[in-house]
Amino acid sequence: MSKPPCASVPPATPSPPVPPPPGTLICTLAELPGSGGRVFSFGEGQQTFRIIVLAHNGQIQAWHNCCPHFGAPLAEKDEWLILKPGNSFSCNVHYARFRWDDGVCEAGDCEGDQLAGIAIKIRDGQVFFG
Repeated sequence: MSKPPCASVPPATPSPPVPPPPGTLICTLAELPGSGGRVFSFGEGQQTFRIIVLAHNGQIQAWHNCCPHFGAPLAEKDEWLILKPGNSFSCNVHYARFRWDDGVCEAGDCEGDQLAGIAIKIRDGQVFFG
């Protein structure tokens, strides 16, 4: 049985949400915490594409906000993010824990699986899809 591509997409939907094209603005650097994360959504309804952007010690990275275990977003709101900045972040559905640097699940039902990284570019104080 295959896992759904993300909870926002019912199993009957033929294709998962598609990321916005390169060059699409995600946020400004000022909108990110100095050490922490934010969730962002692009699109509407069943084709909503969700990402998590993490910031720590001047490093910015982004991950597809879709747990490989259950196919649900790790968090749907910033305040629901479970973070140990610079170390790990966790899914708030079943608490699978992912390493900050490479998105590999180090504890939980999807141990060894990896989140899909999102290519980003930073230019003029803004973060874009890469």
